[in-house]
Amino acid sequence: MSRLPFEDYLRHLRDESARFRAVLADCDPAGPVPTCPAWDVGDLLWHLTEVQRFWAAVVAQRPAAPSEEEGSGERPRSFDELLAAFDGASASLAAALETADPTDSAWTWAEEQTVGFIMRRQALEALVHRLDAEVAAGVEQFSEIDALLAADGVDEVLDVMYGGCPPWGTFSPLPHFLRVDLIDVDQEVWVQFGHFDGTDPDGVEHHQDDIHVVTDPGEEPDAVVSGTAAVMLARLWRRGPGDDIHLAGDLAIVDRFRSAIHHPIE
Repeated sequence: MSRLPFEDYLRHLRDESARFRAVLADCDPAGPVPTCPAWDVGDLLWHLTEVQRFWAAVVAQRPAAPSEEEGSGERPRSFDELLAAFDGASASLAAALETADPTDSAWTWAEEQTVGFIMRRQALEALVHRLDAEVAAGVEQFSEIDALLAADGVDEVLDVMYGGCPPWGTFSPLPHFLRVDLIDVDQEVWVQFGHFDGTDPDGVEHHQDDIHVVTDPGEEPDAVVSGTAAVMLARLWRRGPGDDIHLAGDLAIVDRFRSAIHHPIE
């Protein structure tokens, strides 16, 4: 799969952030966010405010790593002040990215250390939390999700969020593959199964099933999971039921896939 043009990420970041803000502005600040059970609406708004403020600072001071206090601030007390804080953070992030070269070096928590990674991650971050906002608002169906952005998000969530390997661990591949077919954009993501082993910096040992995104191995997959890009993305982020996703092949492999992506992400 090829990534989107960087100007598309920036456009989606602005559009998704604006939709997120518009939806939450009409919500009860103390209302629940079913897709993030620990948060209320105010918490969700403050979360994306802090995220966008943090990454605006990272881009502005690239390539230096952020300080521990970077992007943090005192949470406003009123909902109107929360909305204003989000407006400022969102504008700062968009402005910082608009004037940056995507190939510039910049600190990230991932293996890829570029402004372009931040552009992509933050466009998808805003999209996923826009879905949270719509769930909190009680909408019956998500508003339109750009199919190409969603397809790119499927690749990212499997490759970066679920499939990344920290430097303190190792991935041992197994000869089993699952293919994710995104039927509305004619794209696919191949996943190889394996086992992760390692000891984290806190001394905790980890031994678990794992996955890595790989190029087409030139053989038939053990299983295929197919659906539209938007439905697949929402399901992988646990923001949708996935009722329209089709399963084929060895269902034991599908179960292993479910197990490998079982841990929550926000």
